[in-house]
Amino acid sequence: MKNLTLENITNACHGVYFGTADAMYREVSAITTDSRKVEAGCLFVPIVGERVDAHKFIPDVMAKGALATLSERTLENADFPYILVESTLQAVKDIAQFYLEQLQIPVVGITGSVGKTSTKEVIASVLKEKYRTLKTQGNFNNELGLPLTVFRLRDEDEIAVLEMGISDFGEMSRLARIAKPETCVITNIGTCHLENLGDRDGVLKAKTEVFEFLKPGGHIVLNGDDDKLSTVRESHGIRPVFFGMDDKYPVYADEIVSHGLKGMSCRVHLNGDVFEVMVPMPGRHMVYNALAAAAVGRIYGLTNEEIKRGIESLEAISGRFKMIETNKFLIVDDCYNANPMSMKASLDVLQDGAGRRVAILGDMGELGENEIALHEEVGTHAAHCRIDVCICTGDLCRRMAEKASAENPELTVIYEPDRESLLAHLADYVISGDTILVKASHFMKFEEVVKALQEM
Repeated sequence: MKNLTLENITNACHGVYFGTADAMYREVSAITTDSRKVEAGCLFVPIVGERVDAHKFIPDVMAKGALATLSERTLENADFPYILVESTLQAVKDIAQFYLEQLQIPVVGITGSVGKTSTKEVIASVLKEKYRTLKTQGNFNNELGLPLTVFRLRDEDEIAVLEMGISDFGEMSRLARIAKPETCVITNIGTCHLENLGDRDGVLKAKTEVFEFLKPGGHIVLNGDDDKLSTVRESHGIRPVFFGMDDKYPVYADEIVSHGLKGMSCRVHLNGDVFEVMVPMPGRHMVYNALAAAAVGRIYGLTNEEIKRGIESLEAISGRFKMIETNKFLIVDDCYNANPMSMKASLDVLQDGAGRRVAILGDMGELGENEIALHEEVGTHAAHCRIDVCICTGDLCRRMAEKASAENPELTVIYEPDRESLLAHLADYVISGDTILVKASHFMKFEEVVKALQEM
């Protein structure tokens, strides 16, 4: 890994080196916090978690061939190199910041309340048409996940697309200090993490902390149809590029046509250029994601054809509106996470499903003092969608079910108190030919519901 010698690592994380002088000048081959993924020549970072203190794995990882380890405590009689630090979690962030500076490649940072991951996927799909592109995998978008993503970068990578997720003030500053994006994309400002951020104005303030760490001469790409983001005028001399559905923006879409669950077609207007594109995932929100990707693609010099090809080659990922066809059902696996905005968007897409349209919905977390009202809001939305069955699961979803029933007595509404009860009765609620949406916050573990449906 470029310039990641033990000496430079020690300096970057303000640690104290213990070991032989010759080892100080060796570069590590990789950095890992997972003792099961240790490889010869790597650096092990033992994280102290709520349940496990990974320091106990240090003897094992060194025996497997690790070059060195970090440690928050003095290691008596150690016959291997180690770096003593005050906090391994802070150290891993400091090292990631140093490493990314060595590579000097452009970073596209993605944040927002809803659609971060799908937007990141479309942008990466576009950029890979021209550049060797590394993107955030899974949910590696927090203060530990972002550094681990950075450590996957190598000299041959040409651009990084990094997702940044937050739940409180100050977190974005800590993430952006590592990433220092050249381009920042914000998808929208919604009702997420309100228990810490208070309201949408608080969400806007927290998300836009990223602007303080943009590279000089960088780019800001914003959803102009979002009423909060549309108020952003300039930051550090950088004027935003807005995208949306209005022709007043430099990047906009029209002639939008839904092809059901097969996706959306539209005409993209990009700084005066015009081209048709088929977005291979359903929902109007995916057109917004494609517009963001088109704006970023143009910033980095891609042609219309390259942008179109990148959008149309997008592949769905597990838990993020992934279509799963079985011999009985079409399952829409959208169970990775949920908030009111994304849940209503998913219900809108379900309306285009074939057969009976069944929504299996679970509790949404981190909504603060308005959590009951926000669940009721989704219940109202479900009541007025063209769906046939709404199955609500969890303590908070009881209020969602009550609201949906009151708003639309003709809608079949079923309530289950928890996931276990839902799984026990699931076979009674679905029939062959159904299109089934499965969506809830991650803590509900609705991937078990998806699995159960696949096994029917």
